[in-house]
Amino acid sequence: MRHRLIVPAAAAASLLLAIPASAAEPTPGAPGVGDSYYPTAGNGGYHVSHYDLRLKYQPQTDKLEGTATLTATTTQALSRFNLDFALDVSEVTVNGKPTFFAKSGDHELEITPSAPLPEGKQITVVVRYSGTPSQVKIGGYSAWQRTPDGAVVANEPESAAWWFPSNDHPRDKATYDISIAVPDGLQTVSNGELKSQTSKLGWTRYNWRATKPQASYLTTLAIGKFDITTDKTADGLPVLNAYSKDLGDNLASAKASVERSAEIIDWESKVFGPYPFNAIGGYVPNVKTGYALETQTRPYYSPSGFANGANTSLVVHELAHQWFGDNVSVKNWRDIWVNEGFATYAQWLWSDKEGEGTTQELADYVYDSIPADNAFWKVKPGDPGAENQFHGAVYQRGAVALQAFRNKVGDKAFFAVLKGWQTDNKFGNGSVQDFVAYAEKATGKQLKGLFDTWLFTDSKPSAAVAAKDGIGKAATAAKAAPKANKSGKALAAPAKAAEPKSWKKIQAAQNGHQH
Repeated sequence: MRHRLIVPAAAAASLLLAIPASAAEPTPGAPGVGDSYYPTAGNGGYHVSHYDLRLKYQPQTDKLEGTATLTATTTQALSRFNLDFALDVSEVTVNGKPTFFAKSGDHELEITPSAPLPEGKQITVVVRYSGTPSQVKIGGYSAWQRTPDGAVVANEPESAAWWFPSNDHPRDKATYDISIAVPDGLQTVSNGELKSQTSKLGWTRYNWRATKPQASYLTTLAIGKFDITTDKTADGLPVLNAYSKDLGDNLASAKASVERSAEIIDWESKVFGPYPFNAIGGYVPNVKTGYALETQTRPYYSPSGFANGANTSLVVHELAHQWFGDNVSVKNWRDIWVNEGFATYAQWLWSDKEGEGTTQELADYVYDSIPADNAFWKVKPGDPGAENQFHGAVYQRGAVALQAFRNKVGDKAFFAVLKGWQTDNKFGNGSVQDFVAYAEKATGKQLKGLFDTWLFTDSKPSAAVAAKDGIGKAATAAKAAPKANKSGKALAAPAKAAEPKSWKKIQAAQNGHQH
């Protein structure tokens, strides 16, 4: 029997005053983190620190079974909270107690604990589920792709909801243990390190571990038959690359590119600072997609990225994301420039190193070769809109902004900012505005106007404005002392910058980013 407590009015008032409002009145966690591009992405009220996923997959039927154990901490007093998930759920427990749950919308799993959860409480959430991921559509598509011998899941900005319940936004990073059983003869690829594999009764279980904070969309899984290569870097980091055995003519060029990952990481570590994770590699499954993705420690590459031969520029781009996008992730999806502008500029730096066009030549070429009436200049890289999140302007105009910044502050300060941004925001998040403020503080220069010009203006900057920032062939020519012909008359500067040798490879890599 439940007894009612009766106290004098004055005493009751003092009790109410002594109880924090959050403890007295638990409320539901928000069904989204407040991202303006994706309002239902992520959830409020808790932070996940670790995901333990125990899975079983049968490629013949595309049946996935799973038990996900989430270790989390409440950030408010919770009467209910959501996870982002789209498969069929059979049971949910919170701290070992069976819990009521319901599905709503495309991918909301609403969980109501048997008793409200106070703020700051550590909780363990267990979700048991199953489903056919390729048949589950969110927004008309599935991020889960079937392949001739298995399946792959890798997509941006969302991919987790098709295979594990999560707080699906880059602001909530966690570590991962991913254990997956597949029929004997098949292999798996995931993030981090492969810790063990065992076989029993026709099934092989692979246990992967990612021990550094990782956004949910950067978590990947592939099942199939792979040609796997392993190695260690000079610093002892484990390297694992994987290639589907049925890539055909694309296999050689894929290997010629991805096998240079350790070399590229070593070079990028000198440019951006120490590599932030404890494993590296890449994988190329037999898929029909045209994009690549910076899945943490092990980027995903479509075979089509190597259809015209080796393309190390593509590998440079995805590995640069291990710093810009994975280590320091977007605060909101409108901040995509802090990922893509920098990864593109890494390609420009690689071009410079390889003698195929300097960063200045590439910036001049972008500015001079794209006319003012082109839609390219209508997109604002600093806030492109969800429909233009992966528009070429975010990449190329975004990289021009960095060249303008470099011209303004000089090489020493520029590269110090790139490294400092990584160190001071390690395993965290940042917005475009955060980066501008950081750069201003680090260099002691007013930079907002410069970044507004290149990131937040929906028109092509005038030649005079561009020249002021050192962009355009006219600006480059003006820096050099004019050469005179025999008559003493100065030679005219070329009207447009020439196409750098690396341009087509850089473009091919960019074309592989329509997620």
